[in-house]
Amino acid sequence: MSPAGVIGASFGVEEEFHLVDPESFALVRAPALSARALDGGAGPHVQPEMLTSQIEVATDVCASLAELRAALVSGRREAEQAASWAGATILATSSHPFASLSDIQLMDRPRYGALVERFGSLVTQFNLCGCHVHVGVPDLDTAVAIMTRARPYLPVLGALTGSSPFHEGRDTGYDSFRLAWLALWPQGGPPAVLGSAQEYTRAVDELVASGLIEDAGALLWDIRPSSRYPTLEFRVADVCTDVEDAVLFAGLVRSLVRTLGARTLDQPLSLSDSLLRAARWRAARFGLTDSLWSPRQAKLVGAHDAIEDLLQELRPDLEEHEEYEELAQLLKRLLLKGTSGDAQRRSRRRGSLVGVVRDAVALTAGRSQE
Repeated sequence: MSPAGVIGASFGVEEEFHLVDPESFALVRAPALSARALDGGAGPHVQPEMLTSQIEVATDVCASLAELRAALVSGRREAEQAASWAGATILATSSHPFASLSDIQLMDRPRYGALVERFGSLVTQFNLCGCHVHVGVPDLDTAVAIMTRARPYLPVLGALTGSSPFHEGRDTGYDSFRLAWLALWPQGGPPAVLGSAQEYTRAVDELVASGLIEDAGALLWDIRPSSRYPTLEFRVADVCTDVEDAVLFAGLVRSLVRTLGARTLDQPLSLSDSLLRAARWRAARFGLTDSLWSPRQAKLVGAHDAIEDLLQELRPDLEEHEEYEELAQLLKRLLLKGTSGDAQRRSRRRGSLVGVVRDAVALTAGRSQE
């Protein structure tokens, strides 16, 4: 995905969507659409997901922010067309605010049956969507080195995208209930501190031998080397309801990869697993409304200060690639309006959870209801 030896020259995004009824906004099971997507008949970028009430869109490989934005908009249109075939529309929030777990249905595939056998209700109670950003790297050693150095940045990155405050009709108290839920999985959360491709391969082999996973593709780490592409895959983000927030997140992630890639001979920032998990929990719980861990200051600071620290750390790289002004404006916009989770709570105060979904569906399609 990246020209030989060039870190971060290309990137791409995978977005997962819920399928909902365009009138009632309830979750829609669409097993025929899942099967169609599996066979490639739902569109060139549309793929099935674990649940028959979800689909995924993967962009082509992109080189610029403008190219990525166009790919995301086009991908959502393609997903909307695929959903309409099943009498549904798409919802870009990580949780469906009022769906019951009894509404969900796993795709009828052996791999998902094996997951239920292994993990029980962690699978059958998982009704959450995410956004995955792939950044091109030249080799596995580079991917592992950057992954280890990126660990302290995961909480502040995750706080930018919370879109799952409601679950099963209740306010969870979290901006990203999805991040909190993923921490329950034994192969979820932040990656281990690994020093080389060899250490990464050994860690995967040990997890396979333990019976926890079948292969590296089953890791649910917040960031991991992709098992399919020559990329480093950031999985910490909720799916962004607003396309511009997705562009912002992907742009910051790619800049972080480029920045850390230039430091691969430096000693990684020291942050214990326990402190990282605590910082990650805080990001999931409060989003942009409380304190966040700032790697630059190595302490908790106000959320907006932590984000400004991140932007200034990335500024030399962003200016070099002529992306600073655009991402700084998008970041300012996000801090003014808040996350999708904040928007959903404002919508809830105006009315019902059905209205929350209605507003989010409109924003998914680029029509703001606020």
